[in-house]
Amino acid sequence: MFKAKLSQKIQALKPSSTVAVTSRALELKRQGVDVISMSVGEPDFDTPEHVKQAAYRAIQEGKTKYTPVNGIFELRETISEKLQRENGLTYSPEQVTVTSGGKQAIFNALIALIDPGDEVIIPAPFWVSYPEMVTFAGGVPVFVDTLAEEGYRLDPEKVRAAVTDRTVAIMINSPSNPTGVVYPEETIKALVNLALEKDLLLITDEMYEHIIYGQKHVSAAQYGNDHVLTINGASKAYAMTGWRIGYAAGPLHLIKAMNAIQGQSTSNANSVAQYAALEAIRDSYQYIEYAREKFRERRDFIVSGLNNMGLVTPTPDGAFYVMVDTTPIHTDEIEAARRILDEARVAVVPGTDFRAPGRIRISYATSMENIEEALKRISTLL
Repeated sequence: MFKAKLSQKIQALKPSSTVAVTSRALELKRQGVDVISMSVGEPDFDTPEHVKQAAYRAIQEGKTKYTPVNGIFELRETISEKLQRENGLTYSPEQVTVTSGGKQAIFNALIALIDPGDEVIIPAPFWVSYPEMVTFAGGVPVFVDTLAEEGYRLDPEKVRAAVTDRTVAIMINSPSNPTGVVYPEETIKALVNLALEKDLLLITDEMYEHIIYGQKHVSAAQYGNDHVLTINGASKAYAMTGWRIGYAAGPLHLIKAMNAIQGQSTSNANSVAQYAALEAIRDSYQYIEYAREKFRERRDFIVSGLNNMGLVTPTPDGAFYVMVDTTPIHTDEIEAARRILDEARVAVVPGTDFRAPGRIRISYATSMENIEEALKRISTLL
């Protein structure tokens, strides 16, 4: 049988460990096994009703055709207003592009930015797709490690030490997936100053900005938006993961390059989803407050429960994940995750692809009943 040649790029691409774990858990569920999934970063709340109604109206009004590649003007204008109102950022609608999820925004940016051998600095632990996207674009990911015992705080001087003459960008994620760390203002300022000094791009993924507990979210572009690309979207803040709406705001020449890439790949994001996101961004404050408080309750409960059973778990400041030291279960995090799935019937993600050895990531974006039962099962396994 003929097998088409595969490129070296695609052969080097690793599948996401989160997808692999989810697939294994789904297969067990299909077999009738009662598995509690705590692997996926997806709010368990339904999309707010007023957002769904906006989608219905868009369908009824025939707004189902192609849109401009970079998104409908009304949505880009609303995003510009949101960035000014909530983040203190000044971007024109022309400096905003709407994508099929935040992942595509990052991917388009890296393809537009990287030449073969260019380096991108990524603090670790990191979201699993960052280094894979850099590598796929022809670049070299350079990691700056942070430590659990230090609260995963990032030292800007370590980032400075990692800069070489091949560095083109620094990529940060605050609040962070997987650690939940929220970078303080002084760290953000130092990173922007470094980008200005070294003439680098700072890519800041702010997808979890509304899921913060007690701290203040700081957008890097306040301190030098010519050197900052801001990534965000509708998935986490408004429980719209499946709608696939992300966006980026940044220097006009970079946004135009990203639009050119999108125009030759996916074209516009889903038209109906754009009108839904428009409504979500305009008016979802009540939902955001409700969701944040629910996540806070779950965070406090799961952190306490895991620590009480001897699995050291730092308290995250944002997002809806905890990083758990699973060495009492097994010194290898992949084997620990396998045992938790196969023996406790709880799906979690090993820290391997996050560059977090000896740890697993647990998502508490699920019901309190599921969290309580999962803790019982893990305790029994211990």
